Amino acid sequence: MSGVAIITGSGRGIGAATARLAARRGYAVCVNYLKNEARADAVVAEIRAGGGRAIMVQADTAVEDEVIKLFERVDLELGPVTALVNNAGITGRAGRLDSFDARAMRRVLDVNVTGAMLCAQQAVKRMSTKNGGAGGAIVNVSSLAANLGGANQWIPYAAAKGAVNSFTIGLAKEVAAEGIRVNAVSPGLINTEIHAEAGLGDRLKTVIPMVPMGRLGTAEECAEAILWLLSGEAAYMIGGILTLSGGR
Repeated sequence: MSGVAIITGSGRGIGAATARLAARRGYAVCVNYLKNEARADAVVAEIRAGGGRAIMVQADTAVEDEVIKLFERVDLELGPVTALVNNAGITGRAGRLDSFDARAMRRVLDVNVTGAMLCAQQAVKRMSTKNGGAGGAIVNVSSLAANLGGANQWIPYAAAKGAVNSFTIGLAKEVAAEGIRVNAVSPGLINTEIHAEAGLGDRLKTVIPMVPMGRLGTAEECAEAILWLLSGEAAYMIGGILTLSGGR
């Protein structure tokens, strides 16, 4: 057994692919979801059908009390967490900055930044050798949007992911001596539903020419990178932002 992994927002897309791969690599997996119970249940069922161990827990990771309950449930049913993947995130709808109200901006920041921090906080409390833990690894899912800025589409999302990068570097340094490695992946154009949900359903087809490799990435490719960062093969890597963009 590799340990216990909590993967936020893992009912679909990169999160679901990561949950499935983590289970195949020997992790007991917590599939976290916000709204779509049926999809989360399908991921758990697939893992169990393959002989893996998994539970699903509904929680809004931007809400502290729900995050605390999420981790307590994992403590009880799976055991101490050894791997956290902060994947839960939203872009918000697409548009220029002057089209967003403060509530929409705050929700994007809360889910992408505050949520990652709250989950990492609970993980550190359990993993840190300073607190009697056995160590572990955290991977934050950022985005290439942090480098590109998101102009005319999703500046709040890009800004949030820029904060995730800074958070990754800072936390990595803070807990490196306590047996915890913190890194991030920064996906570019990945073939998931996130674009359609933002109102950019045809966007992926139009931007493929911008990718030097000439194709979109897959959720499974992102999952492979995440599991590598969680593994002992990345033992000397902390505070890294691993770009997965096909050269974009």
